[in-house]
Formats: sequence, C-alpha cells, structure tokens
Amino acid sequence: MKEKPNVVIIMADQLRADALGEHTPNINKIAEEGAAFNRAYCASPICVPARGAFFTGRYPNSNGSLINPWDENDAHHGNVRAGIKNLYKMLEEDWDSWHTGKQHLYTEEKMDKSPDSRTHWINTQEKYKSFLKSNGKRTPGGADYSGIVPEMAMGRVTRRKNYSIPTTGCYNEGFEYFFDGYFANGAIDAIQKRDKDRPLLLNAMFLAPHPPLEIPEPWYSKIKNIDLPENVGKWCPDQSPLQLYNLPGVLGARYTRKDWGKIWPVYMGLVSLLDYCVGMIINELKNQGIYEDTLIIFTSDHGEMLGSHCLWQKMCMYEESVRIPLYIKFPRKHVPAVKVSDEPVSSVDVLPTICEYLDVELPDNLSGISLMPILEGKKPDRRDIYIQFDGNGARGNFQRCVVRGEYKLIADIFKDESYLELYNVKTDSQEMYNLAFEKEHENMIKDMVKSLAEHMEKTNDLIKIPDEIYEEFIKSYSLFRQN
Repeated sequence: MKEKPNVVIIMADQLRADALGEHTPNINKIAEEGAAFNRAYCASPICVPARGAFFTGRYPNSNGSLINPWDENDAHHGNVRAGIKNLYKMLEEDWDSWHTGKQHLYTEEKMDKSPDSRTHWINTQEKYKSFLKSNGKRTPGGADYSGIVPEMAMGRVTRRKNYSIPTTGCYNEGFEYFFDGYFANGAIDAIQKRDKDRPLLLNAMFLAPHPPLEIPEPWYSKIKNIDLPENVGKWCPDQSPLQLYNLPGVLGARYTRKDWGKIWPVYMGLVSLLDYCVGMIINELKNQGIYEDTLIIFTSDHGEMLGSHCLWQKMCMYEESVRIPLYIKFPRKHVPAVKVSDEPVSSVDVLPTICEYLDVELPDNLSGISLMPILEGKKPDRRDIYIQFDGNGARGNFQRCVVRGEYKLIADIFKDESYLELYNVKTDSQEMYNLAFEKEHENMIKDMVKSLAEHMEKTNDLIKIPDEIYEEFIKSYSLFRQN
C-alpha cells in the first residue's frame, strides 16, 4: 500500500469560476501544478446542500440535505440523513483531521458537536463571534447590508425574510478580525499543530467571496475597474420570469449595470483576499516541508450571479451560479496525463476521486464517479449530470437541471407554473439565447426531460416534473415572448 498523503481541501463560498485569473496567482498555481476541470458543477446552488453533496458524494435527493435549514418547519430537509458516510468520518480514523472556517455540512448526528468526533473543529463561525467579542471588534456587515424578500416555506406559505444585498464598504477592523483572516489563521494553526505521526486532513472552509461586501484594506481599494460580462444588468428576452419570485430576481433586478460596475471591484477585491489566504496555506505547507506530499483540492460550494441576468446571489441554474472552479494538485509522485479537462463533472465526483487516489473503500450508493479515469484520458461512463434547487431557508422555489455535453436544460417551477430554458453553453457561454422555443430542439428537450424525470424518481425527489411539461410550456409562454 502506498504511503498516505496529506489531504488539504480549500473551499471558497459563492465564488464565480470566471473570477479566477488576474487577481488570483496563488489559486492559479494550484491549477498549473495539478489538473483543472473547466466544466465542474455544484449539485445545488445553495450552501448547505452543496456541501452535503460534496462531502457525501451523493446528490441532495439521495442524502436528504435539500435546503439551508433556517426555517423550523422545514429544517429537517437541511440535514444529511443519519448513517450516510461523509469524508470527515471516512478519513478521521487514519488521518489527523482538522476543520477551520464555515461549517455548513449539516448532519442528523451533528457530527461537529459529537464527543466521538475525532476531527479538531477550530476557528469556526461560532468561535469567530466569541473571538470578536473578546477583542471588542464588530462583525462585518449589518443592517445596511441586507434587504427584504418574500420567501416561501413548506412549499406553500410566503413570509417576509431578510437576506444579503450588494452594499459595499470598508471593514476598518482589519484583516485579522475579518472572517477569512480568522479562518486562515486557524488553518495555519492546524498545519503547525498537526500530529506529525499521521497524515494531515485539513478542510479549510472560507467565507469569501460570500457577502457582506464590507471588506478590509488593502483589498477594498485594490481593484479600480472591471470589464463587466455582457449579460450583467441585462434581462434576456426568453429568461424565466419565474425568477422574479425568487431571491436572486427580487433583489438583483433593483440594480443597474452602472450599479454593478461599482459592486464588481469590491467583490473582486474579496476574491483577491481569498487568494491571499490560499497563499498563506500554501506557504505554511512549504515551510513545514509537506507541500510536495499533499493532495490539494481547491473549489467553491457554488457561484455568484453578481448582476448577470439581473440576478444576485446564487439559487438559479445559470453558469455563474452553478459552475464552480475545481483544481486538484497531486503529490509529486503522481502526474496526471490530462492537465485540463472540458468534460462536464459534478461536485459529487470529488469524494469518489479522493477515495480512489487514497485507496479508501468507496461507500455504497454514491451518485458521483471518480475523476481519475478522466485524468488518464478516458471518457466518463455517463451521459448526464444533475443539479437541483429546493429553496433557500425553506422549501419553496424549485428548479431542476440536466447537463448533457454542451447543452443545459433548466426547469424552473413555482407553484403551478413551469418554465423551460435550453442553452448551448459552448456557443453561448453567457446563456443569453434560450433555445427551448426552437422546434429543432424539441426531441432533445423531451429526451432530457425524460432523463431528468427518471433521475428524480430514482432519487425519491419530493417533487415531480409535470406531465407534458414541454407542451404546456410552448402553449403557455409562446404567447408572451418578448423578442
């Protein structure tokens, strides 16, 4: 058996895949020294189910974590069901396991609260609040950084809620007291205090670039101007109007392209701050002489719309929301044959990939597949990958998506309405031309709907794709196209 390598997983929160590049030299280095998956997708564009899927290798329907469990009536839909294995539990017996940062892997067993957990849970969000209080510092954000939206609970009752808005500001308390400064310092502590007789498992979960967009200098003022993508501040003609019932549309439609031009530099400054934190981890691994013997995975739980399609936050199926960065740097003894892949892959594929590389037994009933064959130049043995959204803090706005090759089909479902969108993400990367109304794509759409419906039935989805959804969509919405 080969020697067990260290494993470091670095996860951003709400990071657009297209935000990486000019302002992220440390993250770029991970891709350059490893392998990059250019078409990696989250399993759900919302924090808790995205992480539940990532750490279990199972789609949300399969593991039970569908929403952020902020509403008491729907909270049971936020937890990974008891008995389902996750990466922490699988590795903490043999690896010295540490977690720092955001803890949004919710499980029925409350593993992070269990006295039986062998993971060191340090510098979490809960401990961050105590850290600030003991130092007389305030949390970034506040009332000026949130806005009112309607949110449905239990799939039928609408109530008023407050969620983040893209207000920007300078956090004068400084980097050390900012979310990610605290989390990064925790990661350094973990590396330094690790049990050197065992391989290290470090899950460094950052908040950046998730709002609030109140960030410390020098990052607040670092980036002056950004060339905005064409679809920022633009509601495309055949875009689903049902998004106006959901948080991204309710909040995002309030801002103009000019407004977004002032917001983007601060978001990108926060991306640069994230990169600085990643650099801190890489430098400490090198200082400890273990960088070359470490498997490093960099990714994000989901993306951020940031004004694309006039939307804010995530919670939808456009590329900006569901496409995530996925970079894997292997220990020096393993050089992948493929350095860059354009195959569609899912976040549920990461756990089986780790298992194969580490020679760890695979759990039963995984949704994902190992990516190791792709890195050897082989084609994956599957046709479609799936994405779902069941609501933010409670069940209510439903979306289902199937990705097949260069095409993506979106089913947007709100109460008794269903709207379809089909995009060729290769020729229309900003998804400005919905092909669902074009007769030539009818057979493909019906086949993708069939695949989606079968997946939903197989995974015991709590909702059902309406019968004759395509015919009803064409009949109802062709009358109101705004071309």
